[in-house]
Amino acid sequence: MSFAAPERLVTLVVPGALVVGWLVLRSRRTKFVVWFPDLSSIDRVVPRRPGWRRLVTVGGLLGGLVLASIAFARPVVAVPVPQERATVILAVDVSLSMGARDVAPSRIEAARDAVRRFAELAPPNLRIGLVAFAGTALPVVAPTEDREILIDAVERLGLGQGTAVGEAIFTALDQLRLEADADGLLPPAALVVLSDGETTVGRSEAEAAAAARDLRIPVYTIAFGTSSGRVFVQDRLVPVPVNQGALRQVAEETGGAFFTAASEEDLRAVLDTVGSEIAFTVEDRDVTDWFAFAAAVTVAVAGAGSILWFGRLEG
Repeated sequence: MSFAAPERLVTLVVPGALVVGWLVLRSRRTKFVVWFPDLSSIDRVVPRRPGWRRLVTVGGLLGGLVLASIAFARPVVAVPVPQERATVILAVDVSLSMGARDVAPSRIEAARDAVRRFAELAPPNLRIGLVAFAGTALPVVAPTEDREILIDAVERLGLGQGTAVGEAIFTALDQLRLEADADGLLPPAALVVLSDGETTVGRSEAEAAAAARDLRIPVYTIAFGTSSGRVFVQDRLVPVPVNQGALRQVAEETGGAFFTAASEEDLRAVLDTVGSEIAFTVEDRDVTDWFAFAAAVTVAVAGAGSILWFGRLEG
């Protein structure tokens, strides 16, 4: 919480001074000594006053003054507000190497599941598009809030020859350019690349990362696979180790983040970042009325308690 007029918090010295004054007065009260032949008669002559009730009423009145001082300083709180047109493009690797089963049940199935979970966990206002890439990159689903279209499309993806991570990023950026407004401004956006990272054709990841950086589009990368991955190609077992270094570098150069698995925890981490930077913006909201109302209620309750317990406003 912050304050639009923090200099007004100086009024907090008023309740502080009242507390000090009240304590001083209590310490200076005259003590009377009265002789009683029978101690049992004290309660009838000098009834015991409920000290805790006095403290409650005084505390309530002082608390109300504190709340009023805070309200006077115009408090504001930061609240997340959904951004219009917030967009994420998911680029899914469908190269033959994604058929490796070093990630159960396979790299491609793990990637499909990641897309499904991403769609389920994403804020409803977040628009999601899909790009599939092997030897080339193709836009599959234009950015949409319809999760069923996205999930249905990723289920139908098949594998192909080659891996073009750079081309996938360029194609995703082209998709975002189609979402530009009348003034040519791109929507708040990010890219998420799901791949084993071994580029074999097309423009390099470095070129693509530079293009994304120039547009200020962060790229988040999720690596699928291990160093021991293998697939059958034309009846021959071919090693397909994951290339984490390339994916990590793309993320670092564009201001994104790199992940080594597609667990729900990782996806939530991606979504938390995307949500805070893309799907939502933070705005200051004035909450003066909240504190003013709380001050009025606190003072009213304390005053009512004082009248009920003491028959007057008691300090």
